[in-house]
Amino acid sequence: MAEENWERRILEQLATEGLREQQRARRWSIFFKLLTFAFLFIGLFAAIGALTQRETGCLDKCTAMVEIRGELDADGQTNADNVITGLQAAFKDKGTQGVVLRINSPGGSPVQAGEINDEIRRLRGKYPDTPIYAVVDEICASGAYYVAVATDKIYVDKASLIGSIGVIMDGFGFVGAMEKLGVERRALTAGKDKNFFDPFLPMTDEQRDYALKLLAEIHEQFIAAVKVGRGTRLKESPELFSGLVWNGARSVDLGLADALGSVGYVAREVIKAEDVVDFTVQESLTERVARKFGSTLGRSLVGVVQRAQRWR
Repeated sequence: MAEENWERRILEQLATEGLREQQRARRWSIFFKLLTFAFLFIGLFAAIGALTQRETGCLDKCTAMVEIRGELDADGQTNADNVITGLQAAFKDKGTQGVVLRINSPGGSPVQAGEINDEIRRLRGKYPDTPIYAVVDEICASGAYYVAVATDKIYVDKASLIGSIGVIMDGFGFVGAMEKLGVERRALTAGKDKNFFDPFLPMTDEQRDYALKLLAEIHEQFIAAVKVGRGTRLKESPELFSGLVWNGARSVDLGLADALGSVGYVAREVIKAEDVVDFTVQESLTERVARKFGSTLGRSLVGVVQRAQRWR
C-alpha cells in the first residue's frame, strides 16, 4: 500500500511539472509573438514616416522660422541640439532672406540657452547678410531671453512677458520632518561637501555662502550676455537685472526689446519676404508613436519577465 502511494505521488508530481512546463512554454510563446508584432508595428510606422517625410526649404524667397516653445531642457523636445539644427538649416537655405526665432518659453537650462546663444552669434558671423530677429509670443524669460539677446532685434507683443534676468537654485529641506518621524539620514561621502544641498541635512553657513557665490557668478554671465547683445539700447535701471519681468510695451521702453511686432509683421515689413517657412525640428509621428509604444512595451516586458520569474 505504501509502495502504491509512493508511485502515485511520483506520477502526480510528474504530471504537475509537465503541466507547469506547458504553461511556461505557452506564455513565453505568447510573449515572443507579441514582441515580434511590436517590432513589425514600429517598422511599419517607420516606413510610413520615411515615405511621407518631406524636405523643408524655401521654394523661392522666404522668411525662415525656428520656434523655441516650452522649457529649455536637454531631455525635452526644445533642446539646444534641435534648435541649433533648425537654425543651421534656416541660414543655409539659399532662399532665406531672414530668420525669425519665434519664442514662447519661460526659460530653463542655462547651458542649453548658452549653447544656442553661442551658435546664433556664430551663424551671424558666417552669414552676415542674413538677419535674425527674435519674435516673442506670450513669454520670453530667463534662459529664453538669454537666447533672444543674441539676435539682431527683439520684437514683442505689448502684453508679452519679458525679462527675469536672474538665476535661481531651489529645493526643499526635510530636516525637521525627519526628526519628528524619527528617521535617521545615513549618507556616507568621501569629500566633506559631497552631500551639498542634501534636502535631508541642514545647510551650513559655509554651504549657503558657496551657493550664493555660484549663483552670483552665473548671474554675472547672464548680465554680460545681455549687455553684449543689447548694448547701448539698454536703459539704466536698478531693477533691470533683479529678476523681475515686464510687459512687452515696458520692455521696449527699457531697451530689453526693440519694437512691437508679430511673426507676420516682421516677415512682411522688416524682412520683406512674406512667405514664412518653418524650419523647427519636429518630433515625427513615427518617433512619437515609437517612443510612447516603446515605453509601454518596456513596462509590459518588465511585467512579463517578472511574472515568468515567479512562475519558475
